[in-house]
Amino acid sequence: MFRIRYIHRPCLQVIEAMLVAAVTATVAFVLIYSSRDCQPLQGSSMSYPLQLFCADGEYNSMAAAFFNTPEKSVVSLFHDPPGSYNPMTLGLFTLVYFFLACWTYGLTVSAGVFIPSLLIGAAWGRLFGISLSYLTGAAIWADPGKYALMGAAAQLGGIVRMTLSLTVIMMEATSNVTYGFPIMLVLMTAKIVGDVFIEGLYDMHIQLQSVPFLHWEAPVTSHSLTAREVMSTPVTCLRRREKVGIIVDVLSDTASNHNGFPVVEDVGDTQPARLQGLILRSQLIVLLKHKVFVERSNMGLVQRRLRLKDFRDAYPRFPPIQSIHVSQDERECTMDLSEFMNPSPYTVPQEASLPRVFKLFRALGLRHLVVVDNHNQVVGLVTRKDLARYRLGKGGLEELSLAQT
Repeated sequence: MFRIRYIHRPCLQVIEAMLVAAVTATVAFVLIYSSRDCQPLQGSSMSYPLQLFCADGEYNSMAAAFFNTPEKSVVSLFHDPPGSYNPMTLGLFTLVYFFLACWTYGLTVSAGVFIPSLLIGAAWGRLFGISLSYLTGAAIWADPGKYALMGAAAQLGGIVRMTLSLTVIMMEATSNVTYGFPIMLVLMTAKIVGDVFIEGLYDMHIQLQSVPFLHWEAPVTSHSLTAREVMSTPVTCLRRREKVGIIVDVLSDTASNHNGFPVVEDVGDTQPARLQGLILRSQLIVLLKHKVFVERSNMGLVQRRLRLKDFRDAYPRFPPIQSIHVSQDERECTMDLSEFMNPSPYTVPQEASLPRVFKLFRALGLRHLVVVDNHNQVVGLVTRKDLARYRLGKGGLEELSLAQT
C-alpha cells in the first residue's frame, strides 16, 4: 500500500530499487563476514564456489547461498551431501532472505516471487532435515535434501496456493516422479492451512491493484442482490442506422467507457426502443477506419463491404478513436450496424439474482450482459467490473473501488 500511495514518480521508483539493492548487498556481506561457515571444496557440487573470508581449499556456504544465482542455490540445497551447511547459516539465511524477498516484491523491476519462494523453502526445509538427523541419527529418511525439496514445495504452495500445477512443475524440475505423492500432500496441506488465515499472494495483489477479476463463485451473502442493483445505468445505446457523428462522439466520450453498446430499433427519440443486438467498440473502430458509411442524400445506397480479414488485421491492437479522422461531411452520413452487430446477445431480466448473473459471466466468458425489462427494452448493462466490485469481507458484502481500465 505504501508504494501504491506514495511511490508514483519514476525517479522515486529508481531510488527505491537502488536502496533495496544497496541494503541487500550490505546485509549479505555482513552475514557472510559474521558467519564464517567454511566448508571443504572436496565433495562440493558447486560450479563456482566462493572463498570469501575462508582459507584455501574451502568455500563460504553463506556466500554461496547469497551470491550464487537463486536457481543454483536451490540445486545446491537439494543435492549437496549432509554437512554442507551449518544450521545457524541456514537459519540466518532463511530469516534475512524472507524479509528481503518481501521488500523486493513489488519493486518496479523485473522481479518475481517464484524462485525466491523455492529458495526460502529449500533453506528452512533443509534446516528441518538437519534437525531430524540430529534427533534420529543417520536414518536414511532424514536426508536433508529430501526435506529441502518438501520445504520448497510448501513455501511456494503457501504463497501462490496452487496444487496440481505446482506438483507437475516440481516433478519436472527434479526429473523424479518418486516424490510426486508427498509433494502433492505438502502442497494441499499448505493451501488448506494458508486459506484458513488469508488469501493467496496473487489474489491479494489483484485486490491491491484494483483489477476487476472474478472469482469462481459469487459471494455467499449476495443472493439478496439483483441485476438492477449492480448494473450500470443509464446505458448508451445506438440505433440500427446511426449517424457517424453520434458514433464518434460516443466513442470519444470518456464517460461511456464500455466496450459494448446495445443496438436498439429505429424509433422516435421519445419512445422506448426494444433491444436488437450488441456491437463492440472494436467493431465500430474498424467500421470508422474503413469509412463504411451510407451517403446522407441516398439512404438506400449500398455500403462498402468489409471482409473478416479487415477485422482480423486490426486485432488485438485496435487504433484509438483519436487517430481516426472523420470530416464534417462524413459526420452527417449514417452507418448501418445491423450487418455487424450480434443479433442475439445474452440478456437477463432486472430481477435476476447476482449469483445467477455471476454464473453466466463465469460459465460463458462474457464481458457484457444486457439487462432488459418485460418488454425487451434496455434498462442497464452489467460488465465484469460491476460484478468484481463485490466481495465477501469480515463485515459482510463489501463494495470495492476498481481501477479504470
